[in-house]
Amino acid sequence: MKKQILRYFKHIFATIFIVLVIGIIVVISMHGSIGYGTNSQSTHLDKEGPYVFYENDSTMAVNYIKGNKNDGFYLDEQQYAVTQEINASCFFPLDSTTFRFTIKSEFEIPQSTYSDDEPILAISDIESGYKTFRDFLIQNKVINSQLDWTFGKGHLVLVGDFVDRGFSTTQVLWFIYKLEQDAKKQGGNVHFILGNHELYNLQGKYKSASYKYYGVASILGKQHHDLYNKQSFLGRWMASKNTLERINGVLFAHGGIDPEIANHDITIEQVNTINRAYYRKSYFPKPEENIAQLIISSKTGICWYRGYFKDAISQEEVEKGIRKFGGKAIVVGHTIQWKPKKYFEGKVLAIDVKHPKDYNKNWPSKSSEGLYIHKDTYARALADGTRKEL
Repeated sequence: MKKQILRYFKHIFATIFIVLVIGIIVVISMHGSIGYGTNSQSTHLDKEGPYVFYENDSTMAVNYIKGNKNDGFYLDEQQYAVTQEINASCFFPLDSTTFRFTIKSEFEIPQSTYSDDEPILAISDIESGYKTFRDFLIQNKVINSQLDWTFGKGHLVLVGDFVDRGFSTTQVLWFIYKLEQDAKKQGGNVHFILGNHELYNLQGKYKSASYKYYGVASILGKQHHDLYNKQSFLGRWMASKNTLERINGVLFAHGGIDPEIANHDITIEQVNTINRAYYRKSYFPKPEENIAQLIISSKTGICWYRGYFKDAISQEEVEKGIRKFGGKAIVVGHTIQWKPKKYFEGKVLAIDVKHPKDYNKNWPSKSSEGLYIHKDTYARALADGTRKEL
């Protein structure tokens, strides 16, 4: 009897072990990782902010959250005229650091095309990882340890999905806002190209957001979907951004270009105008197919397309879409890779990698990577600042 029981438990443990091994293999094969050990600072809310909302056409409210769970939370709120330049700061609890910037209520819609001989550093899918993002830029000499811009007239291209799935969305967005201002003073450019997760937030879809922001919204006296609505400063700022740009002959989009789009008479500027008109509208298919549906669709859309990696698509179809918008290649995020990689004879460069998380440990451990482009050289930009030519 004892031998039968022992044999029974051996079979159970062997089965569990085999299932566990298969699960690990599947996770790794899908470029995933297992998160563990979340730091308690992830939901620290004292000094969280700023959260800036337009009260009306002439007034903005700037809010910082203060307090703690034991003593309670309250808002430090100040009212400003929208014409004022507002000195602001953003606190990062994990290492108790703060960066400062100036809030200006006017911002322009970016250009869609740029042409010069300056270098490009592109990175995508940071997913609310402020520390990861900051440290990558320091090591790659885009900024120094004081967070000053050091990339000269270069182009920093952020290829979508910088929000959601983490605890530092607010820090990441204000940091991008700061970088834009600092780069401009030096003649450089920060290109914040929207991905599908930025669209989620503009449309009030918060299923991928950290639970931390439910608490933030509640303390602000708002619902989660209000954080980036039309009254939100960051919401309006994000809604001014592009989804497709050409920089020194290279196209950048979070998803990519469905070949069918190339059959229409349309420019980069028109793609961005159409997408911008639908930033706050969820996509649902309609019976009639037109160019707007192709551009905003959650399957064929510029922010959503995965056809380079999921569909049977030919070299000619890929190049047709790239040529349509005057590009020699396209850089995309959205579809995860082990490392930045060339596809379709170098016409498609995929740069979505699994970045480390600010507040979690992960197994297997990951390192950030991006893509460095200068003239006709393409190189992996590693987390330690070194480069490996593709």
